[in-house]
Amino acid sequence: MIYVIKFIYSFILPPGIFIVLLLGIAGWLWRSSRRPAVALLTVALLLYLSSISLVAAPLVGSLEHRYEQPVRPDGDVIVVLGGGASSGTPDLDGQGNLYGSAANRLLTAARLYRESGLPILFSGGQVFSDSGNEADIAKRQLIGLGVPASAILAENRSLNTEQNAQYTAELMAAEGFSRPVLVTSAFHMPRAVKQFTDAGLAPQAYPTDYLDSRGTAVYPGKFTPSGDALSTTATALKEYLGLLAAAF
Repeated sequence: MIYVIKFIYSFILPPGIFIVLLLGIAGWLWRSSRRPAVALLTVALLLYLSSISLVAAPLVGSLEHRYEQPVRPDGDVIVVLGGGASSGTPDLDGQGNLYGSAANRLLTAARLYRESGLPILFSGGQVFSDSGNEADIAKRQLIGLGVPASAILAENRSLNTEQNAQYTAELMAAEGFSRPVLVTSAFHMPRAVKQFTDAGLAPQAYPTDYLDSRGTAVYPGKFTPSGDALSTTATALKEYLGLLAAAF
C-alpha cells in the first residue's frame, strides 16, 4: 500500500501533474491540430524522462564515478567548497546554516581533520543578497564540531567555482600551502578539479555527498516522476554545461 500511495502522489504533485496536464491537452488537440499536439507530447516526454530516477541516477552517476575517495589523503590542507547557505535561520550557536550539499562537505572535512590533523580551508562567499556567507557560517559550525579556530581558514569572497579556485590559490600561497585535498560533492568534483588545475594547483580529489547509489536495481519507483529526480537531472546538466564552459 505504501508504494501505491507513492505512485499516486508522483502524478498529483509536481512535476507529475504537469506531465498529466500536457498529455491531456495533447490528447484534446490531437484530432484538430496534430502539430501542436506532437509538440506537447514531446515536451511531456522530455519532462517525464528528466523527472525519473532511471534517467537522473546514471546521468549524475557518470560524474560521480570519475573520482574515488583516497584511502589516505596526501596533502597539507583540506579545501572545502561551499554549496549555498541560508541567512537569519537559527542554529545552535548563532544564525545561518549551510544547505544540504555544503553541510555534507563540511561534515566530511571535520572527520578528515580528526583523522589527519590537516587544517581546513573553507571557500565560499555570500552569493545572493538574501543568502548566508558560506565560509563564515562554516567556520562557526566547524568550531562547534570541535575543530579549533587556529586550524580553520575562511575564504569568504568567492561566488562560483572559478573564484573558489582563484581565491583559494591566493590564500594557500599566502599561508604556505601547496597540496590541497579537495572536498566537494562527487557530482561537482570533475568541474572543481578542472578549475583548481587551471588556477595552478594540483588537487587531490576527495569526493563526498553522493546522489547516485552504487547498484543497478530496477523497480517501479524508478519510472515514476519526482521533484528530486528532476533536481538531480538539472544538477547533472548544470555540471556538464560548466565543464563545457571551462574548456574554452
